[in-house]
Amino acid sequence: MTIQTLSQMFTVCRLSDLSGIDLSIPFQFLSVTDRELSLVCPTERVPAATVEREDGWRAFRIAGQLDFSLVGVISAITTLLASRKIGVFVVSTFETDYVLVKQEHQEAALSLLSDAGHDVEREPLR
Repeated sequence: MTIQTLSQMFTVCRLSDLSGIDLSIPFQFLSVTDRELSLVCPTERVPAATVEREDGWRAFRIAGQLDFSLVGVISAITTLLASRKIGVFVVSTFETDYVLVKQEHQEAALSLLSDAGHDVEREPLR
């Protein structure tokens, strides 16, 4: 499996409303439930309607389009990271999965994945 890092810093937010969200900005993940509005976005794009936030996340994606019949992709990654006490925040899209780890754990996470046989492609960090 190929893991691609993303260069941006990310923030996980709880929102009071949907105002101020520019949906044309890449790498935003919006969740609307009966209990909350959550947004994962580049840190420099956190909307004003944010009522809680957790900064300091780095992200990587699993390269390629993942078939819906695949089983255990996220489990394999999260189990490996959990064995080293690295917490994750996972977002899935139609095509693939994104795994976010706190910035201070990024290098350890990528080294673990590389040591486990995954190809790691790094973007320069911003």
